[in-house]
Amino acid sequence: MRLAYGEAAKAFPIIGIPPIHSAHEPLVDAASFDELTGLPNRKSLWPLLEDAINRIPADKQVLALLVVDVDHFSFINTSIGYDRADKLLQLLAQRLDCSVRDHGVVARHGVDEFAVVLSGIPHAREVSAAAERIARAVAGPFTIDGVNVRITCSIGISLYPQDGGDTATLVRNANLALHRAKDIGRNNLQFFARELNERVVERARLDIALRSAVENHEMHMHYQPIADLQTGKLAGLEALARWKSRELGDVSPDRFIAVAEECGLIEQLGEWAIRCACQDIRYWLDHGYGVPRVAVNVSPRQFRDPSLATIVSNAMSEFGISADMLCLEVTENVLMQDTPACEATLARLAAIGIDLVLDDFGTGYSSLGYLKRYAFRKVKIDRSFIENIVTDSDDAAIARTVISMAHSLGIRVVAEGVETEEQCEFLMKNMCDEIQGFLYAPPLAPDALREFLREGRALPGRLLRQARPSRTLLLVDDETNIVAALKRLLRPANCTILTANSGREGLEIMSRHPVDVIVSDQRMPEMTGVEFLRRAKELSPDTIRIVLSGYTELQSVTDAVNEGAIYKFLTKPWDDCQLRAHIDEAFRRKEMADENRRLDLEVRTANFDLAVANRRLEEITQQQQQQIRRDEVSLHVVREALHHVALPVIGLDEDDYIAFVNVAAQGLLCGSGTLLGCDARDVMPELLAAVGSLGQGNSGTLDLKGATYCVNCHRMGQGSEARGILVTLTREPS
Repeated sequence: MRLAYGEAAKAFPIIGIPPIHSAHEPLVDAASFDELTGLPNRKSLWPLLEDAINRIPADKQVLALLVVDVDHFSFINTSIGYDRADKLLQLLAQRLDCSVRDHGVVARHGVDEFAVVLSGIPHAREVSAAAERIARAVAGPFTIDGVNVRITCSIGISLYPQDGGDTATLVRNANLALHRAKDIGRNNLQFFARELNERVVERARLDIALRSAVENHEMHMHYQPIADLQTGKLAGLEALARWKSRELGDVSPDRFIAVAEECGLIEQLGEWAIRCACQDIRYWLDHGYGVPRVAVNVSPRQFRDPSLATIVSNAMSEFGISADMLCLEVTENVLMQDTPACEATLARLAAIGIDLVLDDFGTGYSSLGYLKRYAFRKVKIDRSFIENIVTDSDDAAIARTVISMAHSLGIRVVAEGVETEEQCEFLMKNMCDEIQGFLYAPPLAPDALREFLREGRALPGRLLRQARPSRTLLLVDDETNIVAALKRLLRPANCTILTANSGREGLEIMSRHPVDVIVSDQRMPEMTGVEFLRRAKELSPDTIRIVLSGYTELQSVTDAVNEGAIYKFLTKPWDDCQLRAHIDEAFRRKEMADENRRLDLEVRTANFDLAVANRRLEEITQQQQQQIRRDEVSLHVVREALHHVALPVIGLDEDDYIAFVNVAAQGLLCGSGTLLGCDARDVMPELLAAVGSLGQGNSGTLDLKGATYCVNCHRMGQGSEARGILVTLTREPS
């Protein structure tokens, strides 16, 4: 393809820039254009961009470079075929050219990448609008050979002069912005930011330092204890890698794990973590510490490694660790990527007895199918749902749902990031099995963990599943003298009294302390008593809520009573005896509900234990069925091999009936008909007599059809449950 410079300028005009050359200039070399799309190619992009920079007018207009990448193009190539993919690129090139024809020039920057140069733009926001037009144009359906194809794109943008004063810098920064767009999920546009460049520099430093971290003994393992909410005692440990670099100091796992994934070091780091955990377990055992099961995190890339099960098995053998002392934590992303490879790895791990924990459940593409399909022993609720579990009804609902869903399948539930007693109490009341977080213990270095194990630290009894909490009353009134009077009146009621002077303050107290009964004024600034109690019900549905007020707005109170936000409405001034009686009745009602809840927890615990037992039984049954199938296959192999062996072979059961006869024996002894199932005394008395004459020996001779045969007998049952005699006949030379 050959175009005149003038034709190229007309085909790819740039706003604010006059044609690069006249139509009388020499023809452009075809090497400057892409053969497939007809657009300027990567080679000609730089001169176009340099020329555009040189022609920026003095009024500080903006020049922008956009790098447009087709999302998941390799998948598109595979799904529609290479020929159609080429046609797709041709149509896409035309569409991009049309979308910016009045604003800039398009070039093919790579196999599935295009570059767009926009110049003469008065404001950067117009660059964003142009990029969005490009994204919409790309997202429109393409029809190729009668097939409808839809695609999306990621766009990285750099601006001149703020993002670079030369062509190379603009191209590099636009590519950095493009990588950022891909990292956050694709199908979006990103402008270059200085932090991207800093991130690249930091990533390079981390890459170099990480490559020698294990050999230089800079990696260390910390362990975070996990508490059982039924006993309060230590239920497990999670192994967490820590890096103290000689050059960079302490590097957080959030920084170095991602780098290890990208630079291909995650397998080496993962193997180190498994061996380190096994080595520490061995040390604790040798020194008499009671060690629970240790969980080691496995990255998606490491999980796809076919040698993972071998690495785990070798580490356990090296340090003498049994499989019930180690488990592996994986995330949902691991299970989504390659189902056959994933299932093969899971099968190999199951064969060596390694259990799995599903980590960060709820943050990815959470599916009940994962819990049903794979034999997880535990699931972990991500800390993002635990942080506001006491104050956010959505987080509370998610936690309840995960617990119920897992328990229905006989799977234990661990809550991560538990830092307050209120969070722990909520989880305890909703049947969560275990907690992990700073409330119980932070991640501990091995020395600190040994001290922790010696202490035998446990959760306080009030946070355990079968605990009986003390009575707690919350008084809410904006008049401090009323609060004081109520506190004096109710002090002998043998309960803890908390006070607040507004609904907002009352909600804050409830987020920090468990409350049984609430007595609230109705007419308060910012939030009425009814509004406060409605929100209190959302946070803690089990509380008994009472309004005590001298002001009555009948409709709102009636609505609140009808919807269950209010248990009783009492008026001021109050009668002391009646008020005490009402509050005492409220406590009894709450305690009855608590007792019902406690009994319900006992029933649910028993049901959960039954579900766990059923799950184990199903697994054992499946394993036994698989073993039976394997044994049957082996038996068929042996029978067929014996059936076609050249020597005559006969199997007799304990009653001298023929249980097996191969082709050679059938032809020698009978010729036609069948011997199988017949009484040997009737069909082969000579052979049976010869076998009986052997006595304690195992071999003898028999004359049969004019030939002499050596009779060899093997009495079965010494190494198996089989009974009877296996007889082989070997013809002796004449």
